[in-house]
Amino acid sequence: MATKVYVLDPYHPDAIAKLLSSPNLSTILPTDPAREQWREDAVALVIRSDSRISQADIAAAKQLKYILKQGVGVDNIDLDAAKQHNIQVFNTPAMNSEAVAELALALMLSLARRVPELDRRARAGEKIVRSKMLGRSLFKKTIGIIGMGNIGRVVARKWLGAMEGTVIAFDPYAPEDTWTGSIAHTRVHQLDELLATSDVVSLHVPLTTSTRGMIGAEQLKTMKNEAILLNCARGGIVDEKALLEALRAEEIAGAGLDASDVEPATLEKYGDGLLACDNVIMTPHVGASTKENQSASGVAVVDTLLKVLGGEEVPNRLV
Repeated sequence: MATKVYVLDPYHPDAIAKLLSSPNLSTILPTDPAREQWREDAVALVIRSDSRISQADIAAAKQLKYILKQGVGVDNIDLDAAKQHNIQVFNTPAMNSEAVAELALALMLSLARRVPELDRRARAGEKIVRSKMLGRSLFKKTIGIIGMGNIGRVVARKWLGAMEGTVIAFDPYAPEDTWTGSIAHTRVHQLDELLATSDVVSLHVPLTTSTRGMIGAEQLKTMKNEAILLNCARGGIVDEKALLEALRAEEIAGAGLDASDVEPATLEKYGDGLLACDNVIMTPHVGASTKENQSASGVAVVDTLLKVLGGEEVPNRLV
């Protein structure tokens, strides 16, 4: 009997083609109305961040054995419920590191050189006095990276290569030998020390109870007035109300948010707030959204599924 696999979210055509060509799989795609019945007979779920798999979902899915998610973060899956019901959960760590790091650099450079602001003014037909629209150079400056995982590591390397600057890192959970010998950096054990000395602060941590709201009013006041804050991780890590107040008070110079409380950012939510600030860039959580990465990570999900169905052990199992 064919294994029922439900793909609940859009995947790259390369991944879909591999699924459909795999023997002994019955694959239900996101466009199929039957996807809504996945709780009845799904053996495997293939998802992205768009779908939330709750405790009730897991309890109702009596045939479910595997949940595979493209990307690193799994805060949209109730892992405790999965463990309770003996459901294995997998992600694709390290696959999106280059893509997310590229976007982080794009955001910080765009903010420092005021690219979106200048573009908007030009499109509006404004006369731009260049001497009054000075940007800032990031050359030889200091970046503070919060989270010393795969993405943070790539951001650090790109910063050293492009800016020839200094890297400060903070991660209370990473082993002491993390990055040792491979990346020139200073590791601090107090978040405030990083915030007070960094020209750019870049967040690369998962959303957990300990990281929710970790950048709030107190932390923003600790940052340099000319510092840029980047969140290419998860919405909820930054207190957005406190961030808006800090931007309006010119406590920091700008913010680049690829992750936000509401995704994608809407005018209804942010039109009178963060989106009204010239020194804010908001993108709809597209850090991993390159053609190359979507193909590679999507195929990696399918490869993982085929291996576990064949009885193989894989290193990217979380539960």
